[in-house]
Amino acid sequence: MVTDAVVWSDVLLQMFGLQPGTSLDYDSYRKMLYPDDVAMIERTLETALRTGGPFSYTHRMYLADGATLRVFECYGEVFTDSAGRPVRVLGTAHDITAMQRVQDKLVRLAERDPLTDLPNRRALLARLDDLLRERPEKFGALLLIDIDNFKDINDVYGHAVGDDVLRVLARLLLRELPPGAVLGRLGGDEFAVVLPGTCADDALAVAEAVCNAAVRTPVPVAGTGLRVTLSIGAASLDAGDTRDAMLAHADLALYEAKNAGRNRARLYLPEHYRHAVQRVNVVTRVRRALDEGQMRLDAQPIIDLSTGGVVSYELLIRLRDSREPTLSPADFLPTVERDDLIGDLDRWVVATATAALTHPMAMTARMRFDINISARSLESPGFGDWVVRTLNTAGIEASRLGLEITETAAITNVAAVRHLAGTLRDAGCRLSLDDFGAGFGSFAYLKHLPFSTVKIAGDFVRQADRDGADPVLIDAVVRAAHGLGMRTVAESVEHAALVPALRMLGVDAGQGYHLGRPIPLDELVRRGPDAWQGIDVVEPS
Repeated sequence: MVTDAVVWSDVLLQMFGLQPGTSLDYDSYRKMLYPDDVAMIERTLETALRTGGPFSYTHRMYLADGATLRVFECYGEVFTDSAGRPVRVLGTAHDITAMQRVQDKLVRLAERDPLTDLPNRRALLARLDDLLRERPEKFGALLLIDIDNFKDINDVYGHAVGDDVLRVLARLLLRELPPGAVLGRLGGDEFAVVLPGTCADDALAVAEAVCNAAVRTPVPVAGTGLRVTLSIGAASLDAGDTRDAMLAHADLALYEAKNAGRNRARLYLPEHYRHAVQRVNVVTRVRRALDEGQMRLDAQPIIDLSTGGVVSYELLIRLRDSREPTLSPADFLPTVERDDLIGDLDRWVVATATAALTHPMAMTARMRFDINISARSLESPGFGDWVVRTLNTAGIEASRLGLEITETAAITNVAAVRHLAGTLRDAGCRLSLDDFGAGFGSFAYLKHLPFSTVKIAGDFVRQADRDGADPVLIDAVVRAAHGLGMRTVAESVEHAALVPALRMLGVDAGQGYHLGRPIPLDELVRRGPDAWQGIDVVEPS
């Protein structure tokens, strides 16, 4: 006989927080269930009663105290009469609260970044996949956010401060992003934002607002307010049909933002892809030229402005692969410097210069060379030791090779410059600060960096023979350098009138087309200093 009665075991009643023997009808039991789970439970039971099959479900339930929430896993079976009508339901329940907590923790660990508690790469990309599945009914966009010069923060303040910066920025981004945006950390210093229902223009506006918020909000770490800037690349949903395409487009836009000077946002445009193809082609071409022996070095003399003698020769890299279009250093070096290839190129320059210094003519004339190194090699552990070993193996005095570092690279890698300078100066190598005046804040750094020579940027030199600010600035640089025991070299000495003007300002040496055009290094070591007809830069007595 069907009675609709519910019979509970004493063990189960105790699990519910009730005394053994307590009467508990279905309506009272239903009130103890977590409200969001009731419909699922009743739907499962209705299906089981209709089909006569076994059932199972997991649900949440408040205990008799009305406050404690537990999780139960239930299994049951429906028994029917000969006509197939349900007459009895038997079931069991297990308290799996502890197990559920472990599972929830594991899911959280699998989908959350432990440092910032944001969705991790896996979870964020899953949300991006959801957005792509909703297309074309909805707009959408993706932002890639990168912290500018984050490596410097870690190097100067330590990784613990770097972690603090990541946590603070995560909170800042959450405050600044619009409702519905999903912020996650992809890894390292890179964040990403999925913006459902957002068109391209609005996505760019959001990105610019985030950049501005970061600039005006110092990060309170390291006992001070650390100013951090962001570069952001944005890609709209219509820019790519797949997740990989959207990520690639946002990454290309991020590259454009960094290339434009950082601390800004850029929206992906089709020409960004063409730029990327051009960069890849340039790197591939230089790599092939390096492998096939088609890179060359030209030598340009650095002239003592008092005696007219050659102080040294700067070696300038050239690509001579007989292919069109011809690429000047200005065409390929900025691209190569963003690729790991620049490290190989720097080492090739050092090895080639060292080999040239062993040539009999170079040995007889006591030639000295100066070469440029990139910021990548500046930061490369062991690069200075490798340079010294290369010179020692070739039997070349270290003083015959000088390394030039641009001011921009030096002031953004102060710790690396000091380390490299210590290694090279101890061995006897010379170290020059190139393009001085191009990086701002120069004098503040000059006294802290152990250079032997300061090369004054051509922008200040070209009109040094005229009245104006340039002679005043050159005079200040010369006084500062000499006061610190450093020599000075003026770059871009392109016409004769500059020579006496620079000499009057106390500049020690000069370099430029008026004093000597670059010629192939092979020709220099074959012919010696006579490779130039020479220009008498000493005023007649």
